[in-house]
Amino acid sequence: MNSSTSVSAELGLRLVVPDRASVPLLAGLEYAADDPYAIRMAFYVGDDEPVEWIFARELLTVGIVRRAGDGDVEVWPAGPEADDTLNLALSSPFGDALFEVPLSSLAEFLHRTYRAVPAGQESDFIDIDAELENLLWSS
Repeated sequence: MNSSTSVSAELGLRLVVPDRASVPLLAGLEYAADDPYAIRMAFYVGDDEPVEWIFARELLTVGIVRRAGDGDVEVWPAGPEADDTLNLALSSPFGDALFEVPLSSLAEFLHRTYRAVPAGQESDFIDIDAELENLLWSS
């Protein structure tokens, strides 16, 4: 498999705002085989630069079936009343946010990432020498 393989998608999310209706929001998802454990999600809010978060691919995968994550990121199925929705909670020093993510769209995206880099084969796509050189020169 080519290590330059990438998978992308756009998702329509809903930001859950307390005491109000939820707010629609667009997010871009990006997965690259040369960073096989990570998924980048860019949240587009107005005309500003997108806000980017990086998630472990496994965290989003596990969150489809049960609550996963601890601390800054938590993911869990919304439940039987909203069976095509995944909850995504983010916490940072700037505040907390809860998003409703369309489960079927996210699952389809994840499925494409696993076709690009199968589970358990992520380390085959990492250039360990380059990563070590990066660490040594960046410190």
